[in-house]
Amino acid sequence: MRDLNFGLKKLVFDSREGSHSTQATRHAILQQTANTLHDLGYRKMQPAGLKPKHVEALVAHWQAQELTPGTIKNRLSHVRWWADKVGKPAVVARSNDHYHIERRVYVTGEDKTRSLDAERLEKVTDHHTRYSLKLQESFGLRREEAIKFSPSYADKGEKIVLKASWTKGGKAREIPVRTAAQRQLLDEVRAFAGGGALIPSNKNYYQQMRTYERNTSKAGLDKNHGLRHAYAHTRYEDLTGRPCPAAGGPNRRELSPQEREKDEIARQAISRELGHERLSIVAVYCG
Repeated sequence: MRDLNFGLKKLVFDSREGSHSTQATRHAILQQTANTLHDLGYRKMQPAGLKPKHVEALVAHWQAQELTPGTIKNRLSHVRWWADKVGKPAVVARSNDHYHIERRVYVTGEDKTRSLDAERLEKVTDHHTRYSLKLQESFGLRREEAIKFSPSYADKGEKIVLKASWTKGGKAREIPVRTAAQRQLLDEVRAFAGGGALIPSNKNYYQQMRTYERNTSKAGLDKNHGLRHAYAHTRYEDLTGRPCPAAGGPNRRELSPQEREKDEIARQAISRELGHERLSIVAVYCG
């Protein structure tokens, strides 16, 4: 067991604060936090070594994973507990506003789609980042999934399979390969990456994420959640034969019983393909 994992385990065990359920949740989240810090390049840490830069890195990573504000705030509460127990409460800002954690608003009827501008894409000089962006657009992947994408593992011909370790919440999922353009992109990515992922052999995930951020920011392609919205819109129309409400299609109240059934099936499929557990989240994308 790594030093930080062991130290945090001992911290929770020795404190015995809260119910058994609270202790179990705190232990699980702090162990997950320790693993994340290790993956982000912070090695051989001890609990007392927690610094503001570690908290900033954690929040940035959670936001990149598109975790809900509520989930991030919950995780931060456990990090605050950790900081308090090692006598360093000031390491974590008292207000969540400091980390720009916004309240999530469920908006319907609003088109938030975005496509990759070819001229801007040409300005992305890192080819690993360029392919990650194309995968985000073509398959609705999150940033982390597109960076960690390994075609030798994921490409199964008629579908792609995402490893649990690539995804938000650690749940593997499948996405169908429906078009010739998707097939061509996967072939290109496989030829480019060979047996590896879209991370150069001389970098870890954290380092490549920073390369991605620099390249996309310079090219004006740093706000890419709209690519997932575009994927959801396309899939909805594929599955129902009409635009979704956010793209100008009819809302649910205007649908016939048969159309409502198609709507439900389409939303379930989109929810699975985007990696969301709650069907209500699809309303953010499709209206």
